[in-house]
Amino acid sequence: MLGRRRGGRPSRFPRVAAYVALTKPRIVELLLITTIPVMLFAADGLPSGWLVLTTFVGGALAAGSANTLNCYFDRDIDALMKRTENRPLVTGAVTPRQALVFATVLGLASTALFVAFVNVLSAALAVGAILLYVVGYTLLLKRRTSQNIVWGGVAGCMQVLIGWTAVTGSLSWAPFVLFGVIFLWTPPHYWPLSVRYREDYANAGVPMLPVVAKPTTVSRQIVAYTVAMVLCSLLLVPLGGAGVVYGFAALVLGLAFLGQTIGLHRRATRFERETGGRDAGTLEQLRRISPMGVFHGSITYLTLLSVAVAVDPFLRISWPF
Repeated sequence: MLGRRRGGRPSRFPRVAAYVALTKPRIVELLLITTIPVMLFAADGLPSGWLVLTTFVGGALAAGSANTLNCYFDRDIDALMKRTENRPLVTGAVTPRQALVFATVLGLASTALFVAFVNVLSAALAVGAILLYVVGYTLLLKRRTSQNIVWGGVAGCMQVLIGWTAVTGSLSWAPFVLFGVIFLWTPPHYWPLSVRYREDYANAGVPMLPVVAKPTTVSRQIVAYTVAMVLCSLLLVPLGGAGVVYGFAALVLGLAFLGQTIGLHRRATRFERETGGRDAGTLEQLRRISPMGVFHGSITYLTLLSVAVAVDPFLRISWPF
Protein backbone atom coordinates (compact mmCIF):
# COMPACT_ATOMS: atom_id res chain seq x y z
CA MET A 1 0.00 0.00 0.00
CA LEU A 2 1.37 3.41 -0.88
CA GLY A 3 2.14 5.72 1.95
CA ARG A 4 3.44 2.81 4.03
CA ARG A 5 6.93 1.72 4.90
CA ARG A 6 8.05 -1.90 4.81
CA GLY A 7 6.37 -3.85 7.54
CA GLY A 8 3.06 -2.05 7.04
CA ARG A 9 3.80 1.00 9.21
CA PRO A 10 2.14 4.16 7.91
CA SER A 11 4.48 6.71 6.35
CA ARG A 12 4.51 10.21 7.81
CA PHE A 13 4.80 11.55 4.27
CA PRO A 14 2.41 9.55 2.06
CA ARG A 15 2.54 12.02 -0.85
CA VAL A 16 6.34 11.98 -0.88
CA ALA A 17 6.31 8.18 -0.70
CA ALA A 18 3.96 8.08 -3.69
CA TYR A 19 6.24 10.26 -5.81
CA VAL A 20 9.28 8.21 -4.81
CA ALA A 21 7.42 5.03 -5.78
CA LEU A 22 6.85 6.45 -9.27
CA THR A 23 10.61 6.53 -9.83
CA LYS A 24 10.89 2.77 -9.08
CA PRO A 25 13.80 3.24 -6.65
CA ARG A 26 14.86 -0.41 -6.74
CA ILE A 27 15.38 -0.20 -10.50
CA VAL A 28 17.25 3.09 -10.10
CA GLU A 29 19.46 1.47 -7.46
CA LEU A 30 20.22 -1.47 -9.73
CA LEU A 31 21.09 0.79 -12.66
CA LEU A 32 23.38 2.96 -10.58
CA ILE A 33 25.24 -0.06 -9.19
CA THR A 34 27.13 -0.05 -12.47
CA THR A 35 27.83 3.69 -12.68
CA ILE A 36 30.36 4.25 -9.91
CA PRO A 37 32.45 1.11 -10.65
CA VAL A 38 32.70 2.17 -14.29
CA MET A 39 33.87 5.62 -13.18
CA LEU A 40 36.58 4.05 -11.00
CA PHE A 41 37.69 1.84 -13.88
CA ALA A 42 37.71 4.77 -16.31
CA ALA A 43 39.77 6.89 -13.91
CA ASP A 44 42.08 3.96 -13.15
CA GLY A 45 41.61 4.93 -9.53
CA LEU A 46 39.59 7.51 -7.65
CA PRO A 47 37.84 10.21 -9.67
CA SER A 48 36.76 13.47 -8.09
CA GLY A 49 34.22 12.95 -5.32
CA TRP A 50 32.17 15.87 -6.64
CA LEU A 51 32.15 14.32 -10.11
CA VAL A 52 30.97 10.97 -8.71
CA LEU A 53 28.22 12.68 -6.70
CA THR A 54 26.89 14.81 -9.56
CA THR A 55 27.01 11.89 -12.00
CA PHE A 56 25.24 9.64 -9.50
CA VAL A 57 22.51 12.19 -8.77
CA GLY A 58 22.12 13.13 -12.43
CA GLY A 59 21.79 9.48 -13.40
CA ALA A 60 19.25 8.86 -10.64
CA LEU A 61 17.17 11.83 -11.76
CA ALA A 62 17.25 10.65 -15.39
CA ALA A 63 16.26 7.11 -14.43
CA GLY A 64 13.52 8.43 -12.13
CA SER A 65 12.14 10.57 -14.96
CA ALA A 66 12.08 7.62 -17.36
CA ASN A 67 10.43 5.32 -14.80
CA THR A 68 7.80 7.92 -13.92
CA LEU A 69 6.94 8.35 -17.61
CA ASN A 70 6.72 4.57 -17.89
CA CYS A 71 4.19 4.56 -15.05
CA TYR A 72 2.29 7.37 -16.77
CA PHE A 73 1.96 5.59 -20.11
CA ASP A 74 1.42 2.12 -18.61
CA ARG A 75 -1.16 3.07 -15.99
CA ASP A 76 -3.91 1.24 -17.89
CA ILE A 77 -2.13 -2.12 -17.90
CA ASP A 78 -0.69 -1.57 -14.41
CA ALA A 79 -4.28 -1.58 -13.15
CA LEU A 80 -4.75 -5.08 -14.60
CA MET A 81 -1.70 -6.66 -12.98
CA LYS A 82 -1.47 -7.76 -9.35
CA ARG A 83 2.22 -6.88 -9.27
CA THR A 84 1.54 -3.25 -10.21
CA GLU A 85 -2.02 -2.60 -9.04
CA ASN A 86 -0.81 -0.52 -6.08
CA ARG A 87 1.30 1.90 -8.08
CA PRO A 88 0.47 5.58 -7.36
CA LEU A 89 -1.22 6.32 -10.70
CA VAL A 90 -3.47 3.25 -10.30
CA THR A 91 -4.52 4.02 -6.73
CA GLY A 92 -4.96 7.73 -7.43
CA ALA A 93 -2.31 8.80 -4.93
CA VAL A 94 -0.82 10.87 -7.77
CA THR A 95 -2.78 12.18 -10.76
CA PRO A 96 -1.56 11.65 -14.34
CA ARG A 97 -0.93 15.38 -14.74
CA GLN A 98 1.10 15.50 -11.52
CA ALA A 99 3.15 12.51 -12.65
CA LEU A 100 3.83 14.09 -16.05
CA VAL A 101 4.98 17.34 -14.44
CA PHE A 102 7.13 15.42 -11.94
CA ALA A 103 8.80 13.39 -14.71
CA THR A 104 9.49 16.52 -16.73
CA VAL A 105 11.06 18.29 -13.76
CA LEU A 106 13.28 15.29 -13.02
CA GLY A 107 14.40 15.07 -16.65
CA LEU A 108 15.18 18.78 -16.90
CA ALA A 109 17.02 18.73 -13.57
CA SER A 110 19.11 15.78 -14.71
CA THR A 111 20.07 17.46 -17.98
CA ALA A 112 20.91 20.75 -16.26
CA LEU A 113 23.04 18.99 -13.66
CA PHE A 114 25.02 17.08 -16.28
CA VAL A 115 25.56 20.13 -18.48
CA ALA A 116 26.59 22.35 -15.57
CA PHE A 117 28.81 19.99 -13.60
CA VAL A 118 29.74 17.00 -15.79
CA ASN A 119 29.78 17.46 -19.58
CA VAL A 120 27.47 17.79 -22.57
CA LEU A 121 28.18 14.26 -23.86
CA SER A 122 27.02 12.70 -20.58
CA ALA A 123 23.95 14.95 -20.64
CA ALA A 124 23.10 13.83 -24.18
CA LEU A 125 23.49 10.17 -23.21
CA ALA A 126 21.18 10.67 -20.21
CA VAL A 127 18.53 12.26 -22.43
CA GLY A 128 19.01 9.40 -24.89
CA ALA A 129 18.46 6.86 -22.11
CA ILE A 130 15.15 8.51 -21.17
CA LEU A 131 13.96 8.52 -24.79
CA LEU A 132 15.03 4.91 -25.38
CA TYR A 133 13.13 3.68 -22.33
CA VAL A 134 10.00 5.78 -22.79
CA VAL A 135 9.65 5.86 -26.58
CA GLY A 136 11.58 2.76 -27.62
CA TYR A 137 10.49 0.34 -24.90
CA THR A 138 7.29 1.68 -23.32
CA LEU A 139 5.51 3.12 -26.36
CA LEU A 140 6.84 1.11 -29.31
CA LEU A 141 8.01 -2.32 -28.14
CA LYS A 142 6.38 -3.40 -24.88
CA ARG A 143 2.90 -4.11 -26.23
CA ARG A 144 3.96 -5.25 -29.70
CA THR A 145 6.73 -7.84 -29.53
CA SER A 146 7.94 -10.65 -27.29
CA GLN A 147 11.47 -9.27 -27.74
CA ASN A 148 10.44 -6.03 -26.03
CA ILE A 149 12.75 -6.38 -23.05
CA VAL A 150 15.73 -7.30 -25.25
CA TRP A 151 15.82 -4.07 -27.23
CA GLY A 152 14.11 -2.03 -24.56
CA GLY A 153 16.93 -3.02 -22.24
CA VAL A 154 19.30 -0.79 -24.21
CA ALA A 155 18.13 2.12 -22.05
CA GLY A 156 19.39 0.37 -18.94
CA CYS A 157 22.83 -0.04 -20.51
CA MET A 158 23.32 3.69 -20.96
CA GLN A 159 24.47 4.24 -17.38
CA VAL A 160 27.86 2.67 -18.10
CA LEU A 161 28.38 5.03 -21.04
CA ILE A 162 27.31 7.98 -18.90
CA GLY A 163 29.70 6.99 -16.10
CA TRP A 164 32.60 6.51 -18.52
CA THR A 165 32.10 9.79 -20.38
CA ALA A 166 31.71 11.68 -17.10
CA VAL A 167 35.32 10.78 -16.32
CA THR A 168 36.94 10.76 -19.76
CA GLY A 169 34.72 13.01 -21.87
CA SER A 170 34.84 10.43 -24.66
CA LEU A 171 33.98 6.83 -25.50
CA SER A 172 36.20 3.80 -26.16
CA TRP A 173 35.89 0.02 -26.42
CA ALA A 174 35.83 -0.63 -22.66
CA PRO A 175 32.47 1.04 -21.90
CA PHE A 176 30.90 -0.65 -24.93
CA VAL A 177 32.03 -4.03 -23.59
CA LEU A 178 30.28 -3.27 -20.30
CA PHE A 179 27.30 -1.93 -22.26
CA GLY A 180 27.17 -5.31 -24.02
CA VAL A 181 27.33 -7.19 -20.72
CA ILE A 182 24.27 -5.39 -19.36
CA PHE A 183 22.46 -5.67 -22.69
CA LEU A 184 22.95 -9.46 -22.70
CA TRP A 185 22.23 -9.67 -18.95
CA THR A 186 18.78 -8.07 -19.24
CA PRO A 187 16.87 -11.08 -20.71
CA PRO A 188 18.25 -13.60 -18.16
CA HIS A 189 17.38 -11.07 -15.47
CA TYR A 190 13.88 -10.10 -16.58
CA TRP A 191 12.46 -13.20 -18.27
CA PRO A 192 12.49 -15.28 -15.05
CA LEU A 193 10.45 -12.52 -13.42
CA SER A 194 8.13 -12.59 -16.43
CA VAL A 195 7.69 -16.35 -15.94
CA ARG A 196 6.74 -15.74 -12.32
CA TYR A 197 4.16 -13.13 -13.35
CA ARG A 198 3.15 -14.73 -16.62
CA GLU A 199 -0.58 -14.62 -15.87
CA ASP A 200 -0.33 -10.92 -14.97
CA TYR A 201 1.25 -10.07 -18.31
CA ALA A 202 -1.20 -12.29 -20.19
CA ASN A 203 -4.19 -10.60 -18.52
CA ALA A 204 -2.78 -7.19 -19.43
CA GLY A 205 -2.15 -8.20 -23.04
CA VAL A 206 1.62 -7.68 -22.82
CA PRO A 207 3.39 -10.25 -25.06
CA MET A 208 6.38 -10.99 -22.86
CA LEU A 209 8.24 -14.02 -24.17
CA PRO A 210 6.99 -16.32 -21.35
CA VAL A 211 3.43 -15.39 -22.34
CA VAL A 212 3.76 -16.44 -25.99
CA ALA A 213 6.39 -19.22 -25.80
CA LYS A 214 6.81 -22.55 -24.03
CA PRO A 215 8.88 -22.65 -20.84
CA THR A 216 11.70 -24.54 -22.58
CA THR A 217 11.86 -21.91 -25.32
CA VAL A 218 12.25 -19.22 -22.69
CA SER A 219 14.82 -21.13 -20.64
CA ARG A 220 16.83 -22.03 -23.75
CA GLN A 221 17.07 -18.38 -24.72
CA ILE A 222 18.03 -17.45 -21.15
CA VAL A 223 20.93 -19.91 -21.31
CA ALA A 224 22.00 -18.59 -24.74
CA TYR A 225 22.01 -14.97 -23.59
CA THR A 226 23.95 -15.95 -20.47
CA VAL A 227 26.66 -17.69 -22.49
CA ALA A 228 26.97 -14.60 -24.70
CA MET A 229 27.05 -12.37 -21.61
CA VAL A 230 29.90 -14.33 -19.99
CA LEU A 231 31.95 -14.24 -23.19
CA CYS A 232 31.31 -10.51 -23.55
CA SER A 233 32.39 -9.85 -19.97
CA LEU A 234 35.76 -11.48 -20.66
CA LEU A 235 36.38 -9.04 -23.53
CA LEU A 236 37.12 -6.34 -20.96
CA VAL A 237 40.54 -7.98 -20.53
CA PRO A 238 41.86 -7.59 -24.11
CA LEU A 239 39.78 -4.52 -25.03
CA GLY A 240 39.74 -2.62 -21.75
CA GLY A 241 42.99 -3.61 -20.08
CA ALA A 242 41.33 -5.31 -17.09
CA GLY A 243 43.67 -7.33 -14.91
CA VAL A 244 43.69 -10.79 -13.36
CA VAL A 245 41.35 -9.85 -10.50
CA TYR A 246 38.57 -8.81 -12.85
CA GLY A 247 39.20 -11.64 -15.32
CA PHE A 248 39.08 -14.32 -12.63
CA ALA A 249 35.93 -12.82 -11.05
CA ALA A 250 34.17 -12.49 -14.42
CA LEU A 251 34.87 -16.13 -15.26
CA VAL A 252 33.86 -17.56 -11.87
CA LEU A 253 30.75 -15.39 -11.49
CA GLY A 254 29.73 -16.07 -15.08
CA LEU A 255 30.05 -19.83 -14.76
CA ALA A 256 28.15 -19.81 -11.46
CA PHE A 257 25.25 -17.86 -12.96
CA LEU A 258 25.34 -19.99 -16.10
CA GLY A 259 24.92 -23.03 -13.86
CA GLN A 260 21.77 -21.46 -12.41
CA THR A 261 20.29 -20.85 -15.86
CA ILE A 262 21.10 -24.40 -16.99
CA GLY A 263 19.31 -25.65 -13.87
CA LEU A 264 16.29 -23.56 -14.84
CA HIS A 265 16.32 -25.08 -18.33
CA ARG A 266 16.49 -28.59 -16.91
CA ARG A 267 13.52 -27.94 -14.63
CA ALA A 268 11.54 -26.43 -17.51
CA THR A 269 12.36 -29.42 -19.71
CA ARG A 270 11.31 -31.86 -17.01
CA PHE A 271 8.07 -30.00 -16.39
CA GLU A 272 7.24 -29.90 -20.08
CA ARG A 273 7.99 -33.57 -20.50
CA GLU A 274 5.78 -34.51 -17.55
CA THR A 275 2.83 -32.32 -18.53
CA GLY A 276 3.08 -32.40 -22.31
CA GLY A 277 3.34 -28.61 -22.27
CA ARG A 278 -0.11 -28.17 -20.74
CA ASP A 279 -0.98 -25.62 -18.05
CA ALA A 280 1.96 -23.36 -18.79
CA GLY A 281 1.89 -20.41 -16.43
CA THR A 282 -0.01 -22.13 -13.61
CA LEU A 283 1.15 -22.19 -10.01
CA GLU A 284 2.33 -25.74 -10.59
CA GLN A 285 4.73 -24.51 -13.25
CA LEU A 286 6.01 -21.77 -11.01
CA ARG A 287 6.64 -24.22 -8.17
CA ARG A 288 8.48 -26.71 -10.34
CA ILE A 289 10.52 -24.34 -12.50
CA SER A 290 11.44 -21.93 -9.66
CA PRO A 291 12.36 -18.99 -11.92
CA MET A 292 12.94 -16.47 -9.14
CA GLY A 293 16.19 -18.13 -8.11
CA VAL A 294 17.65 -17.08 -11.47
CA PHE A 295 16.15 -13.59 -11.12
CA HIS A 296 17.85 -13.05 -7.76
CA GLY A 297 21.00 -14.73 -9.02
CA SER A 298 21.20 -12.25 -11.87
CA ILE A 299 21.19 -9.36 -9.41
CA THR A 300 23.94 -10.99 -7.37
CA TYR A 301 25.97 -11.59 -10.53
CA LEU A 302 25.76 -7.99 -11.74
CA THR A 303 26.48 -6.59 -8.28
CA LEU A 304 29.59 -8.71 -7.76
CA LEU A 305 30.82 -8.15 -11.30
CA SER A 306 30.49 -4.41 -10.71
CA VAL A 307 32.54 -4.81 -7.52
CA ALA A 308 35.21 -6.58 -9.58
CA VAL A 309 35.21 -3.68 -12.07
CA ALA A 310 35.60 -1.22 -9.18
CA VAL A 311 38.45 -2.96 -7.36
CA ASP A 312 40.44 -4.00 -10.43
CA PRO A 313 42.24 -0.62 -10.81
CA PHE A 314 43.38 -0.82 -7.17
CA LEU A 315 44.45 -4.46 -7.30
CA ARG A 316 45.73 -4.45 -10.86
CA ILE A 317 47.67 -7.64 -11.52
CA SER A 318 48.93 -7.84 -15.06
CA TRP A 319 48.51 -10.97 -17.12
CA PRO A 320 51.68 -13.02 -17.64
CA PHE A 321 51.19 -13.06 -21.40
